Amino acid sequence: MADGGEGTLEALHPAGGTWRILTVPGPLGRPVEARYLLLPGRTAVIEMAQAAGLALVPRARRDPGRATTQGVGRLIADALHRGCRSIAVTLGGSATVDGGAGMAQDLGARLTDRAGRPVPPGGAGLLKLAAIDARPVNRLMRGVRVVGLTDVRNPLLGPQGASRVFGPQKGATPAQVRMLERGLARFAMVCRRDLGINVTRIPGAGAAGGLGAGLSAFLGAKLESGADWIFRRLDLDSRLENADLVLTGEGSLDEQTRMGKLVARVAARARRYHVPVIAFAGQVTLPPRGIARLGLAAAYGLSGNGVTERESFRRAAAILERRAFEALRKF
Repeated sequence: MADGGEGTLEALHPAGGTWRILTVPGPLGRPVEARYLLLPGRTAVIEMAQAAGLALVPRARRDPGRATTQGVGRLIADALHRGCRSIAVTLGGSATVDGGAGMAQDLGARLTDRAGRPVPPGGAGLLKLAAIDARPVNRLMRGVRVVGLTDVRNPLLGPQGASRVFGPQKGATPAQVRMLERGLARFAMVCRRDLGINVTRIPGAGAAGGLGAGLSAFLGAKLESGADWIFRRLDLDSRLENADLVLTGEGSLDEQTRMGKLVARVAARARRYHVPVIAFAGQVTLPPRGIARLGLAAAYGLSGNGVTERESFRRAAAILERRAFEALRKF
């Protein structure tokens, strides 16, 4: 299962679809190999992290001031070339804070400075933004439905916005966070003036470094719950109707899990059908009361109970197998 972050394509693929693999510009401009999923009904599912993900940038080179979503635009263009009329873009795991500017430029939009020159790539380039001409993208996207899939509702700007919440995770220093915030504020102002859309009022616009805002502004996208969209695609309800038990998991079962993360969403859906849920995680920091509040019958961590965190990474498969055996025997 997935909720719009990394791994969404792998979760969807068993239900049908074919891979499309191509080389695109990575977050710092160097070529990377990326893939997306072609589904029946002329539908494409694009994982933005494949082309602009944080995992593609070594820790020492992370720089959201320069990182671009250009490769995401290249994937969208390829899907259009293959006749897709419905495109879902997952918003998670990004290295970028460019508001989707790189994506828009790759699709033909003109984002220019006061001298009429294209603004440089990355969040820092937005500081020079003076005008946007999105007419080439409008023509390209006519009749195409786009949805952005995200598990966060963060706005573009402010204390909970793309720069302040997610910038440090992508390597931004405090000074860079302030710079990125100014760039996104300028981007929002020009979008409102030239495109007639106020991206600061869209819940989830801050997802993936503001790519949620860019999808809305340039592609007319609707931002949806990634979990709900994927639950529908995989027909989770019919699976739950016939289930005796649900096994699910994530990296860390903690207080953030309760804020609508995937395990919480799966548990809530299973509760409708009175199906018990057991969760596995790299670590479990929730107390028993918190686990029960999530609607879980039980939760098991790979680390703890004599297993160090390092060992849990090194022997994850074997430890997970052992934990699952313990859980099912008790169940």
